[in-house]
Amino acid sequence: MPFLFLLPLLSFLSTDYCIMKIVVAPDSFKGCLPAAEVSAALSAGIKAVSSEIEVISVPLADGGEGTVDALVQATGGKFISQQVEGPRGEPVTATFGILGDGQTAVIEMAAASGLPLVPQEYRNPLHTTTYGTGQLIKAALDQGCQQLIVGIGGSATNDGGAGMAQALGARFLDEQGQPIPRVSGGRLKDIAYIDISALDSRLADCQVRVACDVDNPLYGPQGAAYVYAPQKGATPAQVQALDAGLRHYAKVLEKAIGKSVAEIPGAGAAGGLGAGLVPFADASLEPGVQIVVEAVRLREKAQGADLIITGEGRIDRQTAFGKAPSAPAQIGKELGIAVIGIGGSVDPEAGELYECGFTALFSCINGPISLAQAMDPQTARGLLGFTVRQIVGILMAWQE
Repeated sequence: MPFLFLLPLLSFLSTDYCIMKIVVAPDSFKGCLPAAEVSAALSAGIKAVSSEIEVISVPLADGGEGTVDALVQATGGKFISQQVEGPRGEPVTATFGILGDGQTAVIEMAAASGLPLVPQEYRNPLHTTTYGTGQLIKAALDQGCQQLIVGIGGSATNDGGAGMAQALGARFLDEQGQPIPRVSGGRLKDIAYIDISALDSRLADCQVRVACDVDNPLYGPQGAAYVYAPQKGATPAQVQALDAGLRHYAKVLEKAIGKSVAEIPGAGAAGGLGAGLVPFADASLEPGVQIVVEAVRLREKAQGADLIITGEGRIDRQTAFGKAPSAPAQIGKELGIAVIGIGGSVDPEAGELYECGFTALFSCINGPISLAQAMDPQTARGLLGFTVRQIVGILMAWQE
């Protein structure tokens, strides 16, 4: 019985009619294909089985890399490029998006303040700043946006969002009352006063939602410096200095603005940018995938579907914990729709995902292949199309 593994899926389907609507909602295959290209490859494979199948493409992201692309394409929005200051103060061109409603901007902080923007030999979070991220927020406000979605993964920084706040008008002063020109992780200890009298007034009328999928506090053993700064080039001694700076910063921030941010879950994300966005922009920290799913209206688009297909580069136990494919799986479970997960690899211990709403899991690797070959975009597109074509072809034959 070669197709017994499909029986759980087939039990969802009536034999009285053919599948008419399939929602394709994958995440990116990181380092290989963005979510939109994964979705396109899967959609093409489905259409190769029958052009009569209605395919709804909804590329997803979890708040990190690919969030701007996924949301702009899913809502018919537009991209805007802006020259800003990079993590080390150098000029970089960063892109953000405005969604189809014309009122919501989506920003990836990594586009302006991300680790890939800093050459390996220059990585040191004592010297990097989120100033460019603040410039992107200002550019979105200049476009008339009244809602912001800010993804805060992949940072090169550990400045608590102070640089971001500076770009929006906040002033940071030392003990002598002198302005600190650019606050970096190493300058947090020098902040004695914070002046927000010139903070961009448009922030008061703007809803800011932060896509954040970690719950680290601002400082301490599980905080921004100890957990993430070593990945950004910090030595053990520098980690201690950065953590001390964040502790000091939190005290000055609470005194100036009246908000305690140290223990907020997610405050330590992106070198403390989460902590900075809360008091300076009155932001809310939320699971990234939930923000994306709401923005692209995945639940609404899944209504009446016969099947949902999602996926990511590696499907394993972590998929259930805030990764993008967990959202369509949950929606499918609630709506009684079969959900297939397709990955470049599927961990044998991923069986617990069935309890989260997945009906079946498939690897698109169909034979011995090197990692370099599997990561080749053209090869990956072919493997994805071939795999989904076999799955949907069997399901269509079952119903004939």
